[in-house]
Amino acid sequence: MTSTGAEAPVLRQLADGVLTVTLNRPQRRNAMDREAWDLLSEILRTASTDEDVRCVVLRGADHTFCAGADISGVPEGHPVTRIRHLSRIAEEVHRLPKPTIASVEGYAMGAGWNLALCCDLVVASETSQFSQVFTARGLSPDFGGSWLLPHLAGLQQAKRLAFLAERVGAQEAYELGLVTWVVGPDEIEAFVDETARRIAGMPPIALALTKELLNDGATQTFAQALENEWRAQTVNYATEDAPRAIAAFTTRETVTFTGRWKT
Repeated sequence: MTSTGAEAPVLRQLADGVLTVTLNRPQRRNAMDREAWDLLSEILRTASTDEDVRCVVLRGADHTFCAGADISGVPEGHPVTRIRHLSRIAEEVHRLPKPTIASVEGYAMGAGWNLALCCDLVVASETSQFSQVFTARGLSPDFGGSWLLPHLAGLQQAKRLAFLAERVGAQEAYELGLVTWVVGPDEIEAFVDETARRIAGMPPIALALTKELLNDGATQTFAQALENEWRAQTVNYATEDAPRAIAAFTTRETVTFTGRWKT
C-alpha cells in the first residue's frame, strides 16, 4: 500500500520500548500528503496493540517538524471525505493507548501544529515556530485544532491564534500552555530520548488508563470521573505491577514494570 524503506514518507524505529516515528518529506518541510497520512495511521494502529511499544516519539526529518497538510497539486477526492479521513487520524493520535511525545524543531504549521498538540507531551526547540495558518489559506482549523486550542490555551487565546494565523515562538507557545518543555536546539534530541526512556520504564497499563482518564475528564462531570477512576484502579490491581510497586515502597527495591496480569 505505501512506500517502505528509507524513502518512505513516514519512518518507524523501535528501540528499548520507544517507537520513534519520523515524518520524512524534508523536501516539503514534512508537509503530509495522502500517502504520508495513511502510513502514519497504519504505524499508529500497529503500535496501539504492540506490547513492545511503551512510548511513541513523533518527530520530523531534517530538523523540521511538519508544515501541515501538503496542499500543492490537485487534491484527490471530495473535501468532506479528505477532512473526515484526517479527523480519524487525529483521533488515533489523541486516543493512542501509549504515551506520545512530539519533538518539535523548525516549523509546526496548521495541521502539523495540531498533530503535535494531539500528543500528550510537546518538547520544542528554542528556535521552533508555530502557526494556525488556516485562515491565511481561506480555511478554518482542522485536525482537532478547534478542540485542542481552547482546552489547552483558553478560548480567547485560541481565537487569537486561529483568527490571525500569526507565528509564535516556542517560549510564547510554552507560556500559552501549548508546549510542555522548551530546550536548546542542541539538547532536544537527548532530552526527548531521556524522557521517552523514563516513560517506557513506567507501568504500561497504568499509563494507558491514566491517559484515558485525563482525556475523558476534560469533558466529564466530577461524578463521571470518579466512576472511571475506580474502574481503572480495579484493572491496575489485577496486574503484577501495582502489587509489586506497593511492596517495593517499603523494601526500596527497584521494580521492572511489565503490565502482565496476575492471573
